[in-house]
Amino acid sequence: MFWGVEEKKFFDKLKNQYRLIIYNDTTFQSVWSMKLSRLKVFTVTSLTSAVLVILVILLIATTGLREYIPGYPKAEYRQMLVRNALVVDSLEQELAKRDQFFKGIQAIMSGEVPEDDQMTAADIETDEVEFKQYNHDSVFQDKLLAEQLSLSIRNNNTDVTQLSQVHFFVPVKGVVSQHFKNTPDHFGVDLVSEPNARISSVLDGTVIFAGWTLETGYVAYIQHEANLVSVYKHNAELLKKTGQTVKAGEAVAIIGNTGELSSGPHLHFELWHDGTALDPEQYIDF
Repeated sequence: MFWGVEEKKFFDKLKNQYRLIIYNDTTFQSVWSMKLSRLKVFTVTSLTSAVLVILVILLIATTGLREYIPGYPKAEYRQMLVRNALVVDSLEQELAKRDQFFKGIQAIMSGEVPEDDQMTAADIETDEVEFKQYNHDSVFQDKLLAEQLSLSIRNNNTDVTQLSQVHFFVPVKGVVSQHFKNTPDHFGVDLVSEPNARISSVLDGTVIFAGWTLETGYVAYIQHEANLVSVYKHNAELLKKTGQTVKAGEAVAIIGNTGELSSGPHLHFELWHDGTALDPEQYIDF
């Protein structure tokens, strides 16, 4: 009963009306007046405070003032975090490729056959593609070059010798990581060698193509006597241009890891005769 009376008195006090009057200090004349109650003052004050808090939050959230809040990272810090995350992701991919490459080397050294783990287009990072070196026709160059092998250059003044009598220069000192397969996906052998190893022409000849293709990276095709064509793929750099003549053992490229079909630094070497792919290991002692 006592608490009910007290609560009623409290609410009555909130509803009591008061008048705020402003007088002229000289004439004591009423200048302005307003009728107020405690409940009305409390309501107006609460609403005004809530509006001010919302406006301050919006001002901080939509402007650069939020960077002055302790613990909130600056714009350059956030960009740095994003870049670092991308770099870490790239490093993880590179480490995975390196581990796969070392596993292949270990398998070769132990006499086992390494897994044929070729890299697909989805594994290639966009920042690895240098568009200034990209040719719009490079998607088709591999197929066109394979067709051109059957259109080899013949010299009527040159005696065609038997292939068994031809002495081939070793293109690069290394280990055969993948052997010749008479299938369209691997008309040659893969040779793993030291980084930046030089690649040499197997015979005297003329460079009939030296350029970039999407699948096999930097490629060099060399026309030789006896209607032979040698092919050097996935190079890091080409040292000869189309039309130049080369001698047997002369450097034509640097070993690399370019092109979609490369899973590590190596040379993919092919040998063609009259448009037919030959097994290089039958003619060259690697």
